[in-house]
Amino acid sequence: MPFTHRQSVAAMVHFFVGVAEILLLLRVVLRFFNGDPDASFINWAYTVTAPLLEPLRGVFTSTDVVNRGWVVDYVALFAMVAYAVVGYIVVSSLGRWSRK
Repeated sequence: MPFTHRQSVAAMVHFFVGVAEILLLLRVVLRFFNGDPDASFINWAYTVTAPLLEPLRGVFTSTDVVNRGWVVDYVALFAMVAYAVVGYIVVSSLGRWSRK
């Protein structure tokens, strides 16, 4: 049975939200362990995830240093929750629109 348009859009939403979640999780882990932003991979990870954080940048004003120099990136954690919720709302809205 071929995909319907609703299933195709839902699969794309799941894919893009999943990629965003993985990249943001990578950023959270790298920031938590205080990754050196001058290293090429870490710089790439920070650069790629910066546009994902931009809409939510003003929610939290700073990151907190926990123990032994570990950094908690609250903006990235909040962005992970926000993108998951938005993805869920979009996919569930597709189900409602297709029933009409």
